[in-house]
Amino acid sequence: MAAGRTNVETPRIASRIVRRPAMGVAAVALASALLSACATNIGSPSPVTTSSVAPDKDAAAAKPAAQQQPVKIVMLLPLGGFGPAAGIAKAMKQAGEMALFERNNPAIQLSVKDDGGTPEGARAAADQAIKDGAEIILGPLMSKSVASAADAARPAGVPMLAFSNDRQVAGRGVYLVSFMAEAEVDRIVDFAVRNGKKRFAALIPDDAYGRVIEPAFRAAVQKAGGSVASVELYTAQANSMIEPAKRVVEAVKAGEAAGAPVDALFVPGGADVLPQLGPLIAYSGIDTGKVKLIGTGTWNYPNIGREDAFVGGWFPSPDPHGFGDFSERFTRTFGQTPPRVASLAYDAVGIAVALSGQQPGTRFTAANLTRVSGFSGVDGTIRLTADGVPERGLAVLEVQKFGTSVVDPAPSAPGLPEMPTRISQAGSHPTQ
Repeated sequence: MAAGRTNVETPRIASRIVRRPAMGVAAVALASALLSACATNIGSPSPVTTSSVAPDKDAAAAKPAAQQQPVKIVMLLPLGGFGPAAGIAKAMKQAGEMALFERNNPAIQLSVKDDGGTPEGARAAADQAIKDGAEIILGPLMSKSVASAADAARPAGVPMLAFSNDRQVAGRGVYLVSFMAEAEVDRIVDFAVRNGKKRFAALIPDDAYGRVIEPAFRAAVQKAGGSVASVELYTAQANSMIEPAKRVVEAVKAGEAAGAPVDALFVPGGADVLPQLGPLIAYSGIDTGKVKLIGTGTWNYPNIGREDAFVGGWFPSPDPHGFGDFSERFTRTFGQTPPRVASLAYDAVGIAVALSGQQPGTRFTAANLTRVSGFSGVDGTIRLTADGVPERGLAVLEVQKFGTSVVDPAPSAPGLPEMPTRISQAGSHPTQ
């Protein structure tokens, strides 16, 4: 590859990239589960004249590539096997390659190592990356692997840009570049309250994702000045959703009869559960014109609008136009659409390249990685913080029968949102 050098390594062999027919990847909900559990193309990436990542002042000030020593970047991903995690990992590897190619910096050497999808494999891959001279590690994907790799990276002073969304593994040189569930819940609840929704009910999965979401939901409602009328948990097994859904419906109807109506129903979940929950909500008789359905970023999957219950519902998301442009370029290059989390790998490479022009030993310092201006990428501005948890500007999208529309754009500066008090002030911008 002309724009930098890339190689892929497994615990046994180091070799050039192997091109095979691409595998399908899981839906966003599965990717979220992998993160909290936490390659192929038709040839070389085709030239691209535009990039989703804005030019960076540090990159612009970099020395000509011929005068630089190689900047070694290593990405750790669970590439082995043929399951959903491996499919997502391969797409993330491809996204990293595309970012390197588009930036056209021959001084960058990107290696992608297979961590085997295990903590032991991640530790071994991180050890090898450090021996190979890596100045920064991108990944791993799963939270237990991040923690294990960090045990090798921290003593060596090598920072990590990890893809997990588990804040427990962040900090002390580990910076998450993912979408944080707590931030999504804060955004959607705050927006709902600003638009007149005061009493909330919730139907939450009884799994690792739900155990993060439920306390975040309760805290967000309290912080926004609302109240929680009912919370029900469900498992994803056959028919196990019916009784919890009935109890939520009963709470909604009881609130209306008592003159204290529930006006928002929080239903986090993705393509694996919403098609089953949608009919239950529709048949329950809940008027979704009065009881607004709201969700998290896991709603961001194609054809959610096929379920009538979710049409008109709100969910948080990075500005969809940036990912749409990235997805088009990825599809054109590799012949398949990327999973939603592929942009994390693209932006992680972009951050590393943006800081690569400085002198060795000063490139990837905590001060540079946590700079106040942050970094502009596919999903808008991301600011890395000292505790390793990212700040992102999130938009609010509304589900339509076909596609979605932006009802409140992402703020330009994470942490300093300028949100309208009423939805009518935001306008609506259709996107597919």
